[in-house]
Amino acid sequence: MIDPSIRDELLKQLGQLTPNMQRRVADFAAALVRSVPKGTPGDELLRFVGVLDPDDAKAMIEAIETQCERVDGDAW
Repeated sequence: MIDPSIRDELLKQLGQLTPNMQRRVADFAAALVRSVPKGTPGDELLRFVGVLDPDDAKAMIEAIETQCERVDGDAW
């Protein structure tokens, strides 16, 4: 939903810009839309609480800590 006061302000300012600058504003707005994080809200994930067996969770944590948190300085 567009805030009417912001819309009016934007339209007033856009009217003072050249077509090229208006295009830049439109491109910037499109970039902002693309940058909005996508994902699942946390409240939708609550149904998974307690689904994972504690032993499986511990095994996953250990695998991540031993395999994913290593930095090989010679790799580069």
